[in-house]
Amino acid sequence: MQLPTVEVPGGRVEYADIPGRPDLPPLLFLHEGLGSVGLWRGFHEDVAAATGRRTVAYSRLGHGWSDLPPAKRTTTFMHEEARTVVPALREALGLERPALIGHSDGASIALLHAAIADVSALVVIAPHVFVEEVGLAGIAQARAEFEEGDLRRRMARHHRDPDVTFANWCDVWQDPAFRDWDLRPDIAAITCPILAVQGTEDRYGTVAHVEAIRDTVRSTDVELLILGGGHAPHLEHRERVRDAIVARLDGR
Repeated sequence: MQLPTVEVPGGRVEYADIPGRPDLPPLLFLHEGLGSVGLWRGFHEDVAAATGRRTVAYSRLGHGWSDLPPAKRTTTFMHEEARTVVPALREALGLERPALIGHSDGASIALLHAAIADVSALVVIAPHVFVEEVGLAGIAQARAEFEEGDLRRRMARHHRDPDVTFANWCDVWQDPAFRDWDLRPDIAAITCPILAVQGTEDRYGTVAHVEAIRDTVRSTDVELLILGGGHAPHLEHRERVRDAIVARLDGR
């Protein structure tokens, strides 16, 4: 099903917009590095139904059926998304004080946005806060799967140009200049309530990331949810993560 699009800096992005109660802050979902609206696999719809809140999920430029980005991404792309695209999207769609729900790179973007903007709450699933060797090894494995396995074929079902989508993710993470990437100085200003979810067998990162969030932010209302499994705990433990989000957002 073709989704509506909205203009943001750099082009038009597709988005899903599920109606909800106007008296509650809306939810904004930010997907993973190779993700899109469709690759939430309906999880955003589950949370919308369980909370009764307006829920928006969008595909970043170069993801899903959004426009391709006007230029190759740089090592600052997550900061740029948080500072320019997310504010423009919020303004265009009227998202006041949203609760941000981000996965992987989307969680990192959500953290960066929450540090500079008014949000009501933050849910980060498998977030990246700094560069770990285990994560770089996981990305190298993904490159092999794209070049030699069937990852490109599988991505072609969900993205306008899988080569652009993959390169704009993988090449940044494997850029030597990205080795020193560290969000801790940027996210220290966050004051909103946070739920941080991490799988113990995630090939892209360890529990050190959610612990770093807890130990760095100004917020004193941080909950960690550590689960078995890999990089997508919201899909592997769908009901448990949904219920944790619902409980965390209650009254916020």
